[in-house]
Formats: sequence, structure tokens, C-alpha cells
Amino acid sequence: MFYHIKELQYQAKPTRPDPSFARQLQEILGGQFGEMTVMMQYLLQGWNCRAEQKYRDLLLDLGTEEISHVEIVATLIARLLDGAPASEVESAAEDPFVNAVLGGMSPRQLIASGLGALPEDSEGVPWNGRYTIASGNLLADFRANLAAESQSRLQTARLYELTDDPAVRDSLAFLIARDTMHQNTWMAAIAEIEAKEGVVAPGTFPIDRERREFSYKFFNLSRGEESSKGRWAYGPTMDGCSVFQYVQCPQPYGEPAYLKPAPPQVLDTPPGQLPKMNKC
Repeated sequence: MFYHIKELQYQAKPTRPDPSFARQLQEILGGQFGEMTVMMQYLLQGWNCRAEQKYRDLLLDLGTEEISHVEIVATLIARLLDGAPASEVESAAEDPFVNAVLGGMSPRQLIASGLGALPEDSEGVPWNGRYTIASGNLLADFRANLAAESQSRLQTARLYELTDDPAVRDSLAFLIARDTMHQNTWMAAIAEIEAKEGVVAPGTFPIDRERREFSYKFFNLSRGEESSKGRWAYGPTMDGCSVFQYVQCPQPYGEPAYLKPAPPQVLDTPPGQLPKMNKC
């Protein structure tokens, strides 16, 4: 059960209208790494969680908080559009594509939502459920969550630099701070699971089923040897099970990928032949 409290988790009161920035904010609402994505990702992972109750609660705690963040960003967008200069709104109504887009205002925020937020990114691409990851493997999922929070914090920080409205910056600073906390949360959860299962996901897959001779080789497939200077090329592996091996000139281990001719009913061109012309 979810219960809505009318007060926002944090203030969302811009000091002045800014339709152009309202459009830019759509990216952290309905973009690939926006608040809608992490909200649905954490909630789905939580609802599907079959592991310890603490992990389910962790996911649902953060997923529920992300609902609050969706509300903050949506409110910011609506208030940035509210009270926009009449000339800008009127020109958008006359010719939404030409006037509104050239003026930086999203025509859909006027036409489709009546000066409100939309479930889409800054380019008007609709939010997609395929942005979300909920595999059931907590180590894999928590790493995806960490990556999502990293991208979210990056994009929100960039938006912070694109506005000089102190109230909007204050709201974004709050979201950035929560991204900091969530990154730390996922890193803590990842470390806990790694201590139990190891650092390679899934930790429950028997390693003796791998072709172990390839498990720790780094193949240099670029000109030069610059990649040999990284930590991934030498020393103990991160799982503590071996050492990295740098292969300067990797050789192919397979045969040429020649295929057999297709059956006649498929009507392919036989290998090495040209089809004969059909005669009337």
C-alpha cells in the first residue's frame, strides 16, 4: 500500500518562469536515467525480490523515495511553465512547432499536457519500460542501480550548471545529494553481497563450467600497447582467483565461419554461384 502525503519531500518553487529549462528538465524526469526509470526499476526489483527481507525493504524504500523525486521534478516543470510570458504561450498556440520549438519551449507541454510535465525526455521521446532492469540477481541489479544513480547525478549536475535560478538550483542540489546517498547505498549493498558470493555475477554459477583458460586473459585488439598500462592487464584479478594475463597478439581459437547452403525452399543464392535468370 502506498500513501500520498501532500507536502513535497523537498521544495520545488522556481523564482521565475523558464519554459526552455522546463523542457530540459524533462531529461531527468522521463529520460533513460531519469527519476521515472529508477522509480520503476527499484520498485520492480523490490516486488520481485525473493532474497532476504532486508533487500526487499531496501529496494522498496528507495523506490518509494523515487516516487517523491518524480513528483519534485514534475512540479518544477509545471511551475517553470506556469506564468510563462503570454507572448510565448500565445505564439506557441498559433504555431506550436515553429514558434515554441524555436523559443525553446516544448510544444507538447502546451498542447498535450496543458503546461505540465510529460512522461518523456527532453527531445520528446516517450519513456520506455525497457530502460528498467530487474533480473532477480541482486548483484547484477544493484550494479545497474549504481550505474543509473551515477548517470542521474551527472545529468542533474549538468542541469544545475545550465540555470541561474537559485530556487531551482536548490531543488537540484537536493536531488544531487540524494543521488550521492543512493550511490553510497548501492555500493554498500554490493560490497555485502560480494562478500557472500564473490565479485563476479552471478556468484552462484559454478566456475568449473567456464573455459577457465580464458577467464583472466586481456586481449589487446587495438594498435599499440596503451591498454597494457591499466590495472586490468597485470597483477591479481579482482576476484582473487588468478592473475591478469595481457595477450599482445591474440590468435583466433575458432575456424572460419563458413555456412552450409540453405535449403532450396529458402531461395538463397548458393555459395559461389549466381542465380540463373527465370525464363518465361
